[in-house]
Amino acid sequence: MLCWGNASFGQLGLGGIDEEIVLEPRKSDFFINKKVRDVGCGLRHTVFVLDDGTVYTCGCNDLGQLGHEKSRKKPEQVVALDAQNIVAVSCGEAHTLALNDKGQVYAWGLDSDGQLGLLGSEECIRVPRNIKSLSDIQIVQVACGYYHSLALSKASEVFCWGQNKYGQLGLGIDCKKQASPQLIKSLLGIPFMQIAAGGAHSFVLTLSGAIFGWGRNKFGQLGLNDENDRYVPNLLKSLRTQKIVYICCGEDHTAALTKEGGVFTFGAGGYGQLGHNSTSHEINPRKVFELMGSIVTQIACGRQHTSAFVPSSGRIYSFGLGGNGQLGTGSTSNRKSPFTVKGNWFPYNGQCPPDFDSEEYFCVKRIFSGGDQSFSHYSNPQNCGPPDDFRYPDPSKQIWTVNEALIQKWLSYPSGRFPVEIANEIDGTFSSSGCLNGSFLAVSNDDHYRTGTRFSGVDMNAARLLFHKLIQPDHPQIAQQVAASLEKNLIPKLTSSLPDVEALRFYLTLPECPLMSDSNNFTTIAIPFGTALVNLEKAPLKVLENWWSVLEPPLFLKIVELFKEVVVHLLKLYKIGIPPSERRIFNSFLHTALKVLEILHRVNEKSGQIIQYDKFYIHEVQELIDIRNDYIIWVQQQAYGMLADIPVTICTYPFVFDAQAKTTLLQTDAVLQMQTFEDSDLFHLIGVICGLAIYNFTIVDLHFPLALYKKLLKKKPSLEDLKELVPDVGRSMQQLLDYPEDDVEETFCLNFTITVENFGATEVKELVLNGADTAVNKQNRQEFVDAYVDYIFNKSVASLFDAFHAGFHKVCGGKVLQLFQPNELQAMVIGNTNYDWKELEKNTEYKGEYWAEHPTIKMFWEVFHELPLEKKKQFLLFLTGSDRIPILGMKSLILVIQSTGGGEEYLPVSHTCFNLLDLPKYTDKETLRSKLIQAIDHNEGFSLI
Repeated sequence: MLCWGNASFGQLGLGGIDEEIVLEPRKSDFFINKKVRDVGCGLRHTVFVLDDGTVYTCGCNDLGQLGHEKSRKKPEQVVALDAQNIVAVSCGEAHTLALNDKGQVYAWGLDSDGQLGLLGSEECIRVPRNIKSLSDIQIVQVACGYYHSLALSKASEVFCWGQNKYGQLGLGIDCKKQASPQLIKSLLGIPFMQIAAGGAHSFVLTLSGAIFGWGRNKFGQLGLNDENDRYVPNLLKSLRTQKIVYICCGEDHTAALTKEGGVFTFGAGGYGQLGHNSTSHEINPRKVFELMGSIVTQIACGRQHTSAFVPSSGRIYSFGLGGNGQLGTGSTSNRKSPFTVKGNWFPYNGQCPPDFDSEEYFCVKRIFSGGDQSFSHYSNPQNCGPPDDFRYPDPSKQIWTVNEALIQKWLSYPSGRFPVEIANEIDGTFSSSGCLNGSFLAVSNDDHYRTGTRFSGVDMNAARLLFHKLIQPDHPQIAQQVAASLEKNLIPKLTSSLPDVEALRFYLTLPECPLMSDSNNFTTIAIPFGTALVNLEKAPLKVLENWWSVLEPPLFLKIVELFKEVVVHLLKLYKIGIPPSERRIFNSFLHTALKVLEILHRVNEKSGQIIQYDKFYIHEVQELIDIRNDYIIWVQQQAYGMLADIPVTICTYPFVFDAQAKTTLLQTDAVLQMQTFEDSDLFHLIGVICGLAIYNFTIVDLHFPLALYKKLLKKKPSLEDLKELVPDVGRSMQQLLDYPEDDVEETFCLNFTITVENFGATEVKELVLNGADTAVNKQNRQEFVDAYVDYIFNKSVASLFDAFHAGFHKVCGGKVLQLFQPNELQAMVIGNTNYDWKELEKNTEYKGEYWAEHPTIKMFWEVFHELPLEKKKQFLLFLTGSDRIPILGMKSLILVIQSTGGGEEYLPVSHTCFNLLDLPKYTDKETLRSKLIQAIDHNEGFSLI
């Protein structure tokens, strides 16, 4: 071990040396033949962890920071930790945290602000104690600020405790300090790689290089382009695409290492600790220009200085405050740019020169800095291994992620013989959205560092393969554990707002898990997962839609098929029968599954169809529900709003209907349109048609009673009109009026009411005020009949007749109308039956080879005049479309007969729009009669032409 910097309290561990400061790296005898695992530097003390897990401390001990009784200038073992295998340490200004191999945390030293997390009332703790509140959580990293502490768990949860004067706990502005570890809930779901703490600021780094910072920002040490303190985590956007792999902090400055080996610094620069050849503070991350020609693989920050290691030359560079010799340059000068630390540095795998004295050369293993001291763990060239590379993190210090190695480890245990720690590992991984969000990353070409609103950073192929490898029939215990963790822990904790795009990834990958497609898990996993998805806030949902839109079609189809299967499963349950008590929950399940499909369908359409539209069709729908009834309920919902007890209508999601279902819906809609067509609109239209018939001298077969035409002419309908409209009722009314005896009341038992049918329901309407209590007798029977007639022809049809009247008068209005009698007006519309067949023959015109004396024509009229009346009327219907003639009589009905080229086997053909008859040149009277009767008997259809 090489040590340099401030030695005034013995913090370099060099023993009783005379110097207060050591200006260049010096060997420490204590570490001969010892391997160092980790070093933590406080302001005036240092903690060393050896490879065997033992802990040694040296330096100032006035606040108990050494974990034993005396201050020491040489490292002294912390015997209280003798039983523990310590793997990592971190020091604050005067407190220390140590982490053992089981993920438990021990703390000692100053506890003024609760930074030990022990909930004690003592000012300082001189013997390491276990932080009990973290004992059930597997911690993988610890980091100390001056007066606050951070811890990262295997489940990617970040805990904080201690001082919060500047917001360094990230818990908000209200809390001044916190004596027990608190979960930073705002960071849940993000997969973290590292935590770091400065004097009073904190950072977390995600697996894909995103940095969140909070706390003191007086010098811009959060890199957020201002100098305002932050009380909650904030994303450092400017470094998101730089592939940051490691971060470390000084008192008021920050350094970040990139995958390519570049270094960014920001924050306080008054001593040159940023390395930008200036003493300016930087509120935005800035690349250290003078290191750009070299690949840096390790960085470390002291209080106000920075160190960097370049493996190609084997050299350590330092910059910043040098007053205590902490730069190792041989002087106390500050350095504003990277300067080589003194020493015979030798690169790993370097060529040894002749007369080479191996003992005098150093191969750097790892560098450490903190306070005003620096250390380098090294080995001699002849037995050196490769130096640490901070760009490739130690797997033992990382969160759980689903990967090949972990799965192989789980599968190596025979089914049913599971150690409890393996069950806990599986449970921990699948209970944490952060862990799943850090799994299946697209590592080729470091693609996952491009994670953003358009790119998920996920390798979907890897997700599919690993999930299928893990969930196998041969290992039911693993599948059961994964299912239980998803159902009970992960999915219930999902929230609608997410802290970052990296927290969204498992929404993309989880549908690849075979457990999701197992119908046994639909209600416990797939539907709750769908509910969380549907409930996402607008911004994260938009990102997920973007990610879906660039999926390969088979992967996109997989998600669609999953939720189609869920819908079918639910509809089958519905067909079997859902108890009333469960209908509401069933409705919400069905709504969720269809809503997910709706979102996917929207993505598919916006993206120009990733998969064909018919892949959304659910062909089983028509077998499982009455879609006609579903459509009617849907129409009602549109009109009256959603009712709690009405089921979710599939028609709200029309993209699931195939062509057959759509045809059924079209037919249903046509029937509904006829029923729901506003009656007033319909009668207005019919009024217009009647008017047009008169205007165009066209006969229209509208069988309205004479009373209608009376009303158009403002004449009062009478009992005679009732007899025409409803003959049996009309006769009954006449019998009532004609009854000769006085006992009318007893015989007829009537009162002044009328019974009417209304959409299948029977209603009783009063014809006069208190009609139900007014009996019909001999004296008032005429009033009853008049009231009855008035109700039938006026009151009951008032609004409809008004519409008809308005339509009719649009075409035929004015005073001339009043010149007509009702029956004349009726004849104008529907024609009359004053037939004069000779007049018809006289007015007929001929075309082609025919003329009045043509043999076929003479034969035709002979046959026609021999026909009975009904057949003649049928001929009129066949030729003109009506068996009635216009009001002006036969003289206004012009027929045209033309010859055709066909032989005698052809039938006569009519063109009703033109009153035109195509008549073949028959030569035989009986043939003509037979063909004419055949034609007029079959006057509908297309088969005769």
